[in-house]
Amino acid sequence: MTVISRTEVVYAMSRDNAPVATVASGSEVTFQTCDCFSDQIASADAAFTELDWQRINPATGPVYVEGAKAGDVLRVDIKRIALTHPQAVMVTVPQLGVVGDELEKPQITIVPIENNEALLPGGVRVPLNPMIGVIGVAPAGEPISCGTPDSHGGNMDCKVIAEGATLYLPVNVDGALFALGDLHAAMGDGEVSVCGLEIPGEVTVTLSVVKNRPLPTPMLENADALYTLGSAKTLDEAASLATRNMAHFVADNAGMTLDQAITLLSIAGDLQICQVVDPLKTCRYALPKAVAAQLNLRIEG
Repeated sequence: MTVISRTEVVYAMSRDNAPVATVASGSEVTFQTCDCFSDQIASADAAFTELDWQRINPATGPVYVEGAKAGDVLRVDIKRIALTHPQAVMVTVPQLGVVGDELEKPQITIVPIENNEALLPGGVRVPLNPMIGVIGVAPAGEPISCGTPDSHGGNMDCKVIAEGATLYLPVNVDGALFALGDLHAAMGDGEVSVCGLEIPGEVTVTLSVVKNRPLPTPMLENADALYTLGSAKTLDEAASLATRNMAHFVADNAGMTLDQAITLLSIAGDLQICQVVDPLKTCRYALPKAVAAQLNLRIEG
């Protein structure tokens, strides 16, 4: 199995990034990751003003997948997410996040991880939900910061991009140039403080090239649902994009008209928020597996 060290990182996804490894379609790859601050924060009394803000949201990679060509789809099966630190880091910062305009100074919070739970302020314990914040491929055009989500994936901060899920991404350039990072030990929908439980770790995935299967990527599948993901400048636009993508996917693959598809989705599906704090906002539309099964609807056909 190929292992990519956490020392091999990029801060933007780009067709110009040199691949750090080349693998065959169907290969299993383990990515070692830094936290979103490049592991710069070790304690709550760290000097916040001394952080290097050019080293935020590193993604480990990229990996070149043999046989991947523009127009294909890259299937990413998330086999395992392992957290490698006994504590996570969070920050609140004036002018960042949903209530940043009410904050007066930066604050670092160190969150202990105990017995598969996070110990939050107030003594509140919540179960962990390890997930991947940044995951994507090289875009076709200009480089895109790892802090920004878009049609190539990137910083979607979607809490269902977790162990056991399968993510489908567009291939825009030869080899796809896949990278991931920014693990969260847990995160709520919205990521309203501007971060999750930021933590280093290791992610094992299987990377496979899917040919001749047009999809409204990014798409996601887990045991519960099929999802379309949309990122846009405003939350309204992201919600519309995720919904439109699912409506067209259903209409195109279930033998339904667009009118029938959107009628179905208005009752049987759920529009959900991933994050509202990145340069582009991200929403997902969830179609339950129980509904998809009645339509004989599958992402790979």
